[in-house]
Amino acid sequence: MRKTTPDRLLLGHGSGGRLTHELVTGTFLPALDNPILASLSDAAILPELPPGRPALTTDGFVVDPPIFAGGDLGYLSVCGTVNDLAVAGARPLWLTWALILEEGADGALISTCVEGTARAAAEAGIQIVAGDTKVVPRGKGDRIYAVTAGLGVVPPGRDTSDTRIQDGDVVIASGPLGDHGATIMASRHGLGTGDLKSCCAPLNGLIESVFEAGIDIHSMHDPTRGGVLTVCNEVAERSGRRIILTETAIPVRPQVRAVCEVLGLEILGLACEGRVLAWVPRDQAERALAAFRQHPDGRDAAIFARVEGTIGGEIPVVMETEVGSTRPLDMLSGSDLPRIC
Repeated sequence: MRKTTPDRLLLGHGSGGRLTHELVTGTFLPALDNPILASLSDAAILPELPPGRPALTTDGFVVDPPIFAGGDLGYLSVCGTVNDLAVAGARPLWLTWALILEEGADGALISTCVEGTARAAAEAGIQIVAGDTKVVPRGKGDRIYAVTAGLGVVPPGRDTSDTRIQDGDVVIASGPLGDHGATIMASRHGLGTGDLKSCCAPLNGLIESVFEAGIDIHSMHDPTRGGVLTVCNEVAERSGRRIILTETAIPVRPQVRAVCEVLGLEILGLACEGRVLAWVPRDQAERALAAFRQHPDGRDAAIFARVEGTIGGEIPVVMETEVGSTRPLDMLSGSDLPRIC
């Protein structure tokens, strides 16, 4: 199937007529082709689900800029959806993918994002089985947005809900924190990123490898918008347990610290798009850490926090600082990082 993409998007590309047909068959199908999508049915007819409980998620992606060091809006949209399923304990199977395009959008930008989508789907081992395209008038959008839905299955006996978190659990980060948020904000403010790039990646392979190692993961989350601050505060609220972070154990690249110092950002509030936080029993901590590090996406994993006691009148999330004091960690109250994903 020959790939052809228009130089610029016209309103007619969203009309449902010949231009729409040419956009679908010339741009989307060559990159995303699979037997289910190729039927171009009004709805994807899927095979029977494997044993287990179905898991369904939906997401929207408006990242600015849409192409960044380490990824693009298309690649991010698949990774984000796959990861939401994976941290819920599901094995991702199928995604739908819809684009909102602005009249006049650059065809090269669209091609890059479509190719990024196809690359992420291949890495995650999933299929894009249905989609849609709409075009809005010039000035009514911002080049390209994506909306996804993802379907997966949680295998029998697997449960990663926050209610399973116990006193004494340790918290593992699968790699350095804040890479994605720092990359986007540095790019947006015209700062050189050097060798810093987004951590964006599908995590289902890493997570399955940890389960296969026999680790009893109590809970998992991907720290996207709001970063570690939001995840830890939400987990503390849902589980009713305190979370203690150790400042000297938090994995952060020097480049990320530098971006945060220049822009006045809170490192723990930065989004990650290729990291998982896992709560595991203390007696499995070292074995779990080794299981993470055996996978390429977890080779820099680190234990950086622990669960200690239930929430009474105490602050639910605190940091043990390098100088031996403690400080409370609350969610960010402002909007320092809009359009980060």
